Amino acid sequence: MNLHEVFTESLESLNRNRVRSLLTMLGIMWGLVTVVLLISYGRGVGDAVMEGFLGIGNNVVMMWGGQTSMQAGGERSGQKVKFIEGDAEAVRDSLPFLSAVSRETDDGFSVKYGPKTVNISAKAVDLPYGRMRRLDVEQGRYFEAADFSEHRQVVIFGLHAAEKLFNGYPPVGEVVQIEGQPFTVIGVLRNKIQDSSNNGPDNENIFVPFDTMRTLRNQVAPDMIVFQPSTPEMHLRAIQAVRTVLAQRHHFDPRDDKAVSAWDTIDDAKQMVQFGIALQVLLGIIGAMTLAVGGVGVMNIMLVSVSERTREIGLMKALGARRRDIMMHFLLESLVLTLIAGAVGMVVAVIAGHLIPPMPLYSAIYKTANHDGDIILRASGSTMIVSFVILSFVGVVSGLVPAMRAARMDPVVALRHE
Repeated sequence: MNLHEVFTESLESLNRNRVRSLLTMLGIMWGLVTVVLLISYGRGVGDAVMEGFLGIGNNVVMMWGGQTSMQAGGERSGQKVKFIEGDAEAVRDSLPFLSAVSRETDDGFSVKYGPKTVNISAKAVDLPYGRMRRLDVEQGRYFEAADFSEHRQVVIFGLHAAEKLFNGYPPVGEVVQIEGQPFTVIGVLRNKIQDSSNNGPDNENIFVPFDTMRTLRNQVAPDMIVFQPSTPEMHLRAIQAVRTVLAQRHHFDPRDDKAVSAWDTIDDAKQMVQFGIALQVLLGIIGAMTLAVGGVGVMNIMLVSVSERTREIGLMKALGARRRDIMMHFLLESLVLTLIAGAVGMVVAVIAGHLIPPMPLYSAIYKTANHDGDIILRASGSTMIVSFVILSFVGVVSGLVPAMRAARMDPVVALRHE
């Protein structure tokens, strides 16, 4: 069996029945465009939701004191655990496989600039905090080591917090009063998409060096310890190791996960990825069902083709063509019809993806530029591969029944067919 001859005969067969072939191909094209756009939509939603979640940070774990639920060291259960000075340093020094550790307090401060005073949520943090929590500065600069070693009274504003106090006036370099103490504004954060947070989104917060809490609130102990394992795969080991270090300092059972609670954003991010994949699969199935409708059209036209070419099939068998040769001939003809329509459909899907404007998701909430956080229909390479696999499956299934019917024909009966 010569593949080139089969391909040529397939094109000739399509050309003989142009209207019928065109209508059949239209169903395949529409089905493929649906598959590509639906999978692209699922991917876009998953990416946007993941971007919003990752506003909390990159592979971050947050830990805070709780209440014991197990007896340990002669202490009864039900004891409250509150972090003390030195806890974060002990964690950092004891566990080299943590890439970053920071103290954090969550509070609200009275902030004054000129005659205007507003209450703003605030976080006191250490130097590595910005890298972990994705605090990207758009104006000015982030904290530097000297800000901590020299106990400088400096502050960084989230974008919305700056707008609330300064009403559009450039804040960098200005001096504000925080709880009556002068602080110099050194930076303003870039507008961040963030739908998961503690103590409010970073856009609404101000950030000060942790040690300034001695001056502001006479506080030396953190409310929370934030850390980042060197690799995401180590997050469970890291949580247990940190809990063990704190258990030794606070005399509770290291297995007691109620004594020190943790927010494992790494595990949450994995669940977000699974959600995105599940959504793409669901939408892909819906699109495949639409494509299957086009496959029914291919099956119909191939059954008609088999009927019209009965004498030809009988002649081929009389000249020695085997069953599998007849079957492969019509199966390949079905695939040619399907793949030509699919190729055109892929081009149309790519064009449609670029013509359809981004669908608002986060941009309306966070007022982002360049449609950041919106659903953009762009067919990726993996989407095209998945669509091609689905298309090939539909082509094979659609051509299988007509090909089997042709292969099973009795050559004597076929030659007598009028």
